[in-house]
Amino acid sequence: MQNNSSHCDQKFQVRKLEISDKSKGFIELLQQLSICDSVSDKRFAERFEAISSYGDDHLVCVIEDDVSGKIIATGSVFIEKKFLRNCGKVGHIEDVVVDSCARGMQLGKKIIEFLTNHAYSMGCYKVILDCSNENKAFYEKCGYKQKEIQMVKYFI
Repeated sequence: MQNNSSHCDQKFQVRKLEISDKSKGFIELLQQLSICDSVSDKRFAERFEAISSYGDDHLVCVIEDDVSGKIIATGSVFIEKKFLRNCGKVGHIEDVVVDSCARGMQLGKKIIEFLTNHAYSMGCYKVILDCSNENKAFYEKCGYKQKEIQMVKYFI
């Protein structure tokens, strides 16, 4: 008899974004996070290629539900190369979202661990992210701590 936990682990594997994921609800998932208009196949392919051209310096990951074939979680990390800290690197985690129907299944934690491990493997001395006050406790459970404040200026 198979352990239920390992069945869940096999069912929900984190992997890199593939171009075919657009048809699996990737854009609709991002719409649960923020403003994300529909994206044509052509524009999606262009952006996918642009991001892919950065290699391991910009990684978008997803979790696909094998049963429904839908993308149910995603996040990204981009590696900033600096002059500070001996020409160090910083990982920036962005666009983490879990489908509203799949929350509470530890998928967000899997995404954060995957992205954090990627930043570590790329030689980053730290990894940072922005989040809402409502999500602070979640990120603390993932080993992150609050540091200072965020500022923003929109050009819209």
